[in-house]
Amino acid sequence: MNSLDASRSSLGLTLWRQTWPMAIGVLALLGFQLVDSAFIARLGTAPLAAQSFTFPLSFLVIGIQVGMGIAIAALISRALGAGEAARARRLGSLVLLVGTVTIALLALLLWAVQAPLFGLLGADAASRALIRDYWGPQLVAAWLGAVLYFGYSLFRAHGDTWLPGKMMVITSLLNLLLDPLLIFGIGPWAGLGLPGAAWATTIAFAIGLALLAQRLRDKAWLAVEGLAAELGRSLAPFLGIAGPAMISQLMPPLAAMLAISVVASLGEPQVAAWGLASRLETLSLMVVLAMTMSLPPWLGRCYGAGDWAQVHRLMRLALRVVVAWQLSLGVIMALASPWLALALSGNPEVRDDLAILIRFLLPSYAALGVCMIVVSAGNALGWPLRAMLMSGARLFLFYLPCLWLGAWLGDLVGLAVGAAIGNLLAGLAAWQVLRRILASPRRQPAEAS
Repeated sequence: MNSLDASRSSLGLTLWRQTWPMAIGVLALLGFQLVDSAFIARLGTAPLAAQSFTFPLSFLVIGIQVGMGIAIAALISRALGAGEAARARRLGSLVLLVGTVTIALLALLLWAVQAPLFGLLGADAASRALIRDYWGPQLVAAWLGAVLYFGYSLFRAHGDTWLPGKMMVITSLLNLLLDPLLIFGIGPWAGLGLPGAAWATTIAFAIGLALLAQRLRDKAWLAVEGLAAELGRSLAPFLGIAGPAMISQLMPPLAAMLAISVVASLGEPQVAAWGLASRLETLSLMVVLAMTMSLPPWLGRCYGAGDWAQVHRLMRLALRVVVAWQLSLGVIMALASPWLALALSGNPEVRDDLAILIRFLLPSYAALGVCMIVVSAGNALGWPLRAMLMSGARLFLFYLPCLWLGAWLGDLVGLAVGAAIGNLLAGLAAWQVLRRILASPRRQPAEAS
């Protein structure tokens, strides 16, 4: 084996070690969400449709937390790459405090404006009545999940992907154990129905947060002194990354709101099927999502050290893995779509519609994965504005227009085909943008300054 082959092999092994714990964690986390929806589907089409209406707003919370998490990982990893360990500790404390308060305020706002928001999404009075009892505990769960995510981001910035992956598995298993008990009850107790799913997640995340806090106390990654001065020094760089990153992450919830309003015009079974397909989408993208968590801190260290040759090697390897994995998985799941739909829903209408969505959408996630990796890398490599523009183009130039046109031409089948074409066009565009940017990497840090 020559030195180049040895270098590639070593890089691949390191990427694997960094990514697989997060992949297992993401699989567990998204798996319980899919099973959660499958349990709710047993309650009937109306509760499943009601839960599906909440997804865009839940994604809104996740978008802000992920945008802040990207900034956390980028700034801390850059500080570590530049040998500024004390600054990394101050940044860790600041982002945990600011992130916790920000998500709490957002949750309170979403509770206060729930009625008009769900009305705009197309939920009728019966659906809004079901949502009302579910939305409160779901927002508490979203807040706890965000605080957990900020803690995970701190570990990832320090190169530890093992503990976040393990914690995701633990909280997911707790949720799976609690779900049937709280949704359906046991013995004479009838259970809570739809709100039981949210309470199960709340309890699981609360236990996970307690365990994570214990582990953080054992680390020397936080500081209590010099925070005010550090806030003044780092606020502009933080907002320079977090602002575009949050806008990038907020675009998918906005697109999801617009998409579900289109789906709602087709009928309640279609909304229910779309909700299950959304859960399956995130589960199928587990490797991509894991790499968007494990890759940016590594790229951030390369950025801090000025090692652009390593950046090129990492990006080429990551994109090859994403395309090969997602395309293989998508084809297999498309072929198995009737059986997957049967396992997830007992309602014949929902089942048939879900099979259609799986058949057309899942293979297109190979291209979607390319776009996600490029956007994630952009935030770590000093071009957050380009990453934001790519996110916007993916959703509003490619995905939504193709989805709307497909629904107009051919109902649910047309919608699924249109969404798949939109994903393909977005992936191709992201690849072309990445090639141009990496052709002259020395100019990129100027954008973040």
